[in-house]
Amino acid sequence: MNSQPKPPVPTLASSPAGQRSRIPSHNLLQGASSVEIEHAGQCYLLRVTRENKLILTK
Repeated sequence: MNSQPKPPVPTLASSPAGQRSRIPSHNLLQGASSVEIEHAGQCYLLRVTRENKLILTK
């Protein structure tokens, strides 16, 4: 069993009206150079380039 609690995920409900939620990239990547994101049954790859920029590909 996983004994470590997961950190809360920011939601739009917790953001002031008219503002978007902001999630630091290190929270998504957790030290990795890439992470897969599943959305609407599709898999996307979010990766950090050598120039420290983010690229999202399908």
